[in-house]
Amino acid sequence: MSAALDQTGKDASPPRRRRRLLGWAIGLGLVAILLLANAHLVYVAFTSQPDCISHLKSPDGSEHFRAAKSSC
Repeated sequence: MSAALDQTGKDASPPRRRRRLLGWAIGLGLVAILLLANAHLVYVAFTSQPDCISHLKSPDGSEHFRAAKSSC
């Protein structure tokens, strides 16, 4: 692969290379942020156990909500 040369005979690709590296760095940074955020969500989902709250245990005909299937 030959490098593009400018009028002085020097390699003219460093600005293009810097832009490409910056693009890759930004892309990898965004992917890393997404992976860390998802890992945090999975961690919180497995480590947190919400306490049971009081709810209606039997249908009484009122307009109140109750749990479909209680785990408490």
